[in-house]
Amino acid sequence: MLVYGRNVAEEILKKNKKVEKVILQEDFSDKMINSLIAKNKLEVKYASKREIDDLAKGPHQGIILSIPDYSYYKLEEVMTEDIVVILDHLEDPHNLGAVIRTCEAAGVKGIIIPKNRQVGVNATVMKTSVGTLLNVKVAMVTNLVDAIKRLKEEGFWVVGTTLSSDSVDYRSIDYNGKIALVIGNEANGISNIVEKNCDFLAKIPMYGTTNSLNASVAFGIMIYEVIRNRK
Repeated sequence: MLVYGRNVAEEILKKNKKVEKVILQEDFSDKMINSLIAKNKLEVKYASKREIDDLAKGPHQGIILSIPDYSYYKLEEVMTEDIVVILDHLEDPHNLGAVIRTCEAAGVKGIIIPKNRQVGVNATVMKTSVGTLLNVKVAMVTNLVDAIKRLKEEGFWVVGTTLSSDSVDYRSIDYNGKIALVIGNEANGISNIVEKNCDFLAKIPMYGTTNSLNASVAFGIMIYEVIRNRK
């Protein structure tokens, strides 16, 4: 997997994660990153801006790292956390990256995503997360409902975010105990079958003309409410 951008590259190099290749723009002069490359004894290939533009799929700031593809955690490894985030078929890698970054900032380390019809961890996700992906655990499962049932067996309360008529104000829910927070697809929200397996359905009140929020924005509001109310 190719990742690019100075912030994410610096995080990877600081963590001393396996780097297969380093490609730098010919005039690259970031002292911190150059020192980390030297410290990790990595071989560097220099290239023109045009060559790097052709490799990267976005702003690269003159650096590309080739690293192994992301290794997903097992569900059991994520279930050791007291707060788990379940993403019900997010499609936008920027949303996934933003959720990961917010998780890390909030001290939440466990994320569960489905295998099919869901964006996985890729270069865009890594860049959007600004390297914070290295501090969280993402598990990929075949069936979300089966994963939810496993979580319930381990004592988790499952809270789904939805604007359905059965949902209540997100501030009225007791978030003590083990919590699994479900965030739905950008266009369709959480699926019916996932909704039926939630213990609570929460909604964020809308006071303007719009009736929904961006998935990562809604998640940010919800996760900090979960943390704020825990004793």
